[in-house]
Amino acid sequence: MKSSIHDTPCSCDCLVSMPPASAIPAVIFAKNSDRPRDEVQEVVFVPAGTHPPGSRLQCTYIEVEQVSKTHAVILSRPSWLWGAEMGANEHGVCIGNEAVWTKEPVGEGEALLGMDLLRLALERGSTAQEALHVITGLLERYGQGGSCREDPMPFCYHNTFLLADRTEAWVLETAGRLWAAQRIQGGARNISNQLSIGTDISAEHPELRSHAQAQGWWTGQGAFDFAQVFSLTQQPVRMEAAKARFRAGQELLQKWQGSITAEVMMDILRNKESGICMDSGGFRTTASMVSILPQDPTRPCVHFLTATPDPSRSVFKPFIFGVGATQAPQVLSPTFGAQDPVRTLPRFQTQVDRRHMLYRGQQVALGLMESEQQEQGQQLRQKQQDLEQEGLEAVRGLLAGERTPAHQELGGLFQAFVERESRAYTELST
Repeated sequence: MKSSIHDTPCSCDCLVSMPPASAIPAVIFAKNSDRPRDEVQEVVFVPAGTHPPGSRLQCTYIEVEQVSKTHAVILSRPSWLWGAEMGANEHGVCIGNEAVWTKEPVGEGEALLGMDLLRLALERGSTAQEALHVITGLLERYGQGGSCREDPMPFCYHNTFLLADRTEAWVLETAGRLWAAQRIQGGARNISNQLSIGTDISAEHPELRSHAQAQGWWTGQGAFDFAQVFSLTQQPVRMEAAKARFRAGQELLQKWQGSITAEVMMDILRNKESGICMDSGGFRTTASMVSILPQDPTRPCVHFLTATPDPSRSVFKPFIFGVGATQAPQVLSPTFGAQDPVRTLPRFQTQVDRRHMLYRGQQVALGLMESEQQEQGQQLRQKQQDLEQEGLEAVRGLLAGERTPAHQELGGLFQAFVERESRAYTELST
């Protein structure tokens, strides 16, 4: 029996701002990844690579052909799978994905997860538009499908994507192998678990309209509204909740129009009243990301990642691609090789402990913040805020050209902040 949206909550929110909505000459990207409550998300750095002709690449469930060169990427991903919920590459491309259900049925078979498509696009695309073409090409060839959670009860969905680079953003919304895309060249935009592209379609699958007509979803007359034509007639409760979050995201972006910064995006991701910062039953915000993509190509792109749940109790730590960029071991989950429940068939019959060091430390801290030991909890939250502020100040100076640190220092920035946050948690238990 396939699980459906009716009984399984799932939500995410992606937002993007660009001039004139941004306060600085930069594209600002943000995402909250809302996933099963106990799922651990790790932050993984993968260096650029070259691959021999004929190489194959194992994704979460299936193999695909490898390309000759792949870009360096930083990924925030559920630690049991190959792909990612959000991430960026060395060329300043950022992508986030969302679950969506449409009139097009969700396939039962294993194919590429939306999260696999996201990582493949970051590894292969040097602009947002190139990354979009990577996704649509792989979608056509391999399709999307397979369970999207670590559980014996399958949970499947299709995907929408928000892609951004230094100059523009794209919204890509899919229904099976079909898709529509909208180019965003100014202002602010958000997506939240529903189709949002109406008649303003910049690119589309060649059979999109003919398929809709053949299914009796569109008469072929008048304007073609993708969201109207492909959205489910009977919207499940969770989709209705997503509408409220989508509107709240729009309103918050509108409120800050012209003055959106990385800090504003972080505040939006921490907004619990709107549901954007989620904590609902079996689901919560398990990781968050905010990226600054300066229009000036001589300035570095900066990606802030939490690697821990609940952004209102987490630290956004800056990552910059540079010579010294390496994997921070504290945010890497343990591996289980061939014995991993995702690798043994039937899948997900057992559970393993995937918590990484920073996750464990933050969970102890969360307990303190929410317990009666208020003073200690408040002191700890203050430490988190001070650390985050220090990172923001360092980045501000860097982007303003006030300081020009060595590439080695830039590459080690994320590692340095992870170590300091980890140390703050360790001090709790000593």
